[in-house]
Formats: sequence, C-alpha cells, structure tokens
Amino acid sequence: MDHTRVATQPAGGMNSEELVEQHLPLVGHIVRETAARVPAHVDKEDLRSAGLVALVTASRAFDPERGIPFARYASTRIRGAIVDELRSADWASRAVRRRGRDIETVRSTLAASRRRAPDDAEVAAELGISVAEVRRSAEDLARASVLSLDIDADQTFAEVLPTTEPTPDVQLEKRERLEYLDEAICELPDRLRLVIRGYFIDERPMAELADELGVTESRISQMRAEALVLLKDALNHALDPDLVAQPARPDGCAARRRDTYFRAVAERHAANQARPRVRRAVLDGIA
Repeated sequence: MDHTRVATQPAGGMNSEELVEQHLPLVGHIVRETAARVPAHVDKEDLRSAGLVALVTASRAFDPERGIPFARYASTRIRGAIVDELRSADWASRAVRRRGRDIETVRSTLAASRRRAPDDAEVAAELGISVAEVRRSAEDLARASVLSLDIDADQTFAEVLPTTEPTPDVQLEKRERLEYLDEAICELPDRLRLVIRGYFIDERPMAELADELGVTESRISQMRAEALVLLKDALNHALDPDLVAQPARPDGCAARRRDTYFRAVAERHAANQARPRVRRAVLDGIA
C-alpha cells in the first residue's frame, strides 16, 4: 500500500493527510516500544507498515465531535493493528523453535538419567553451545508464548505486553473507558441496569435478583447477556465505531432503540464533560 496517498476529508480542523503527517512520530514511538518487548527476529518494518496503515485509517474515520484527541484515538488503532500483525506472524522462527525443542529434549534426557533437573550449564555442555544461547532461547520462546496468547479483541497492545507500569496513553484510555462504561450503565433500561449493578457491583446471587424482578434465574442470565452486549456496543460506538456489530435489520425497532440508547450515552457523556466531577472507579473489574 502506498502510505503517502491518503484521503483529504476534514477532521478536527485538519484534513486526513495533515493528520497523518503530523502524527507519523506516534507510529515510530509505538513501534520502538513494541520492538523492545518482542523477539529480535520480529520484522520491525512489518510492524511499522501495520502502524502506518492504521494511522491512515484512523485519520479517515476520526470524528472530532466525539471529544477524543486524535493522538489518543490513533494510538488505540495503531496498537490494535500491531497486535493483528503480531498475531498473524509466526511468533518464533523455525530455527528458534527447533533450538528450543532440542534444548528441551536434552533437558528431559539429562533429568531422566541423573534423576534431577539439570542446570543450564549441563544442558549447554551436552549440546555444545554456550549457556548464554540456552538462556536466550528460553527468553525468545517465553516472549513468543506471552504474545501469542488468545487475547480478547477489545484489549489494547499495551495491556498484552509485559510492562512495569501503565503508559500515560493507557491510563487515559482506561479512565475514558470507565467514564463511558459508567454512563452506559446509567442509560440502560431500568431492569437491565438493576441486573448489571446487582450482579457485578453488589455481587448479589442470581436467585435473589430473580426473586426481586419476578423472573427465573435463566431470564436473569439472558438479561445480563443482553445488557453486556449493549454496554460493549455503546463503548465501541463511542471509542471505536468500526467494532460495532451491525443489526440484522438496520431499520427495525430493535436497531432504532439501540441507536436511541447510543445517543443517550453520548449526551450524558457530553453533559458530564461540561462540568467537573469525580469519576467512580468501582467498575474497574468490568471494563
């Protein structure tokens, strides 16, 4: 793909091409951050290409009226694209995997013959390689295992990679998701809101909620699932519209009710942003 050719629709006072040019360093920063945490054989140019494509896509989809800074919006898209690129790659090259299998075979053989776990020096001596190579192989395979986990599609790359503390953009994104989640729960229909608050926040048993609402426990489970779908779609509608599932009947009553719900969440968020207030963090476990 030619990354220099981008659309020119308006976005936040700048067109798409200007947004891309201004935020090119953001791609480089995220790629460098990623490169420090993945095996050395991972092609950094592939990660950069994926990040550039995501930046272009973000510049075209960006809606400044949502009140989200473009850098934050683009960071999420870039990290997601890099996750997809890493998922599609073979986490460890054939040579790395073959070396890892050889080391484990020797380790198992030595353990069986000596009736104890051999140390790295003994394994290295048996294979005729250095201790550093044994340890480097273990590190490469360990990183590959971490990065090849089947993570949830809503997670960001920064949440997957090991790090000592959240980066500022991750903290901002998490706080914003919590804000939208709080507002989305407040806008749920009364019975669905009672189920979500009762089950996840107050930790009430389903049987108790069923008695209060006069329904079966099975119905409470259905209501919980229905509410979670609404909440997920509301967050995606606000923060990443491309992930919103499209209804089977866009003109149907259910679709109209959902759109009304999305608007109510957006209006509540806009009203809350217009006046300072302390945000609740009790929903952290659901976000």
